[in-house]
Amino acid sequence: MKAESGNANGTEAELSDSLKTFGAVLKALREESHLTQEEFALRVQYSAAYVAKIEQGKRFPPANLPSRAEEVLGSVAVKVLTAAARSLTRRAGLASWFRQWASVEEEAISLYAYECRAVPGLLQPEAYIRAIMDRRLPPVSEEHVERQVTARLDRQQLFVARPNTTFSFVIEQGVLARRMGGPEVTKQVINHLLDVGTRRNVEIQVMPIVQEDHCGIDGQLYLAETSAHQWIGYTEGQRSSNLISTPKDSSVLLQRYGRLRAQALDCRATVKLLEQMRGAL
Repeated sequence: MKAESGNANGTEAELSDSLKTFGAVLKALREESHLTQEEFALRVQYSAAYVAKIEQGKRFPPANLPSRAEEVLGSVAVKVLTAAARSLTRRAGLASWFRQWASVEEEAISLYAYECRAVPGLLQPEAYIRAIMDRRLPPVSEEHVERQVTARLDRQQLFVARPNTTFSFVIEQGVLARRMGGPEVTKQVINHLLDVGTRRNVEIQVMPIVQEDHCGIDGQLYLAETSAHQWIGYTEGQRSSNLISTPKDSSVLLQRYGRLRAQALDCRATVKLLEQMRGAL
């Protein structure tokens, strides 16, 4: 998945500042109610770590946070929180959309991903992240690279933090055959996929290069199931992205992902292929 970068430096800076402001507002309202982060998180049914990241301006707040907080903080406080949230949702751009998706990711009970462009962000080892950043156009600063590396590796803690979440990944073989960053980086990627794939809640499948019945012609897709069993989709293009929440559109993505899983190699065959590809490096 793409990094959390905006369409322009000004957009990114503006959004970052507004997220920090929202976080500061939430923290002030929580403290005014004499609640710790842990106490507040328990009452609004989010993890304490998630609340902490929102207050630090590192995560886009979920849309239902104000409604969940009304009984905890009071109606007046929630009006303030809603106004702060509204100022965020008016800001268009990739950074905004990605942060909303990151919020969905952190609370999902099922996460599905099909990638035909790059290894999914949740599965990228550090060397691969740096290889992508080194080739990004226009070039980015070292400070930006370090922020992106930290952010992506931080997201990968989901595997530990969400042991009851089901993770499913379908990755095109061509993504690995491209050898982004060179043979050594590719070997690290394959080793990482083999390692993560041993987790009981993670399935990784490779789509072979030759697959005449391939149904992923419309490109990559991501899907998440919320605790309320609502499916939300996420797609990306050049300098654009889209959060999909209508049941009709989510159903289309679910149908396509189900077919992609059936068309890809199963997990055991995937392991064999990855080992073969590693041996050929």
